[in-house]
Amino acid sequence: MTEASVFIVSAPSGAGKTSLVRALLESDPQITVAVSHTTRLIRSGEHDGVNYHFIEPAAFQRMVAEDAFLEHAQVFDHWYGTSRLAVENEWAQGRDVILEIDWQGARQIRERLPQCASVFILPPSLETLHYRLTHRGEDEAAVIERRMRDAVNEISHYAEYDYLIVNDDFEKALSDLQAIVRARRLRCSVQRHVLAPTLRSLMAQSPLL
Repeated sequence: MTEASVFIVSAPSGAGKTSLVRALLESDPQITVAVSHTTRLIRSGEHDGVNYHFIEPAAFQRMVAEDAFLEHAQVFDHWYGTSRLAVENEWAQGRDVILEIDWQGARQIRERLPQCASVFILPPSLETLHYRLTHRGEDEAAVIERRMRDAVNEISHYAEYDYLIVNDDFEKALSDLQAIVRARRLRCSVQRHVLAPTLRSLMAQSPLL
């Protein structure tokens, strides 16, 4: 049975979750991100199968009916879901998997995979969050205001997570995220498999007299 881990990473829009996860992936070849399915339209610069699997609402609902998702939720009028098969394929290759999902999906994953680790990324302040959303130039003012309202609701679920990281200094936030991954890999339940030959050798030795 695989000892690979699942890491949930959630954050309000604009908190820097995607940038942190991207930097983590670049620094660690043993971890990958599960590409979600979504019914929203593809944006400029995005690529199907890389950023998301973009599918029609009817196809998404068929996958729901087939229990093909580990979790799924409606966010900003669109549906998002994590493919069960995609995660299992990564586990089969011994890689840890990151799920970039909201608090609704996180609850579903905890029910199905209680051994997962969940991380919530906080902005240093709502003012900073508003500045980031405004200056990334992706959304109109009305959309930004809605994202700000939804951010407060998203943040209200922080206590449901195992770890909290404030993304004020990016390098420190990345270091904190890397530390969480390292700590999970050093658990005895994981290391007893990784270090099985070493442990057998150590316990086979006669004690020194």
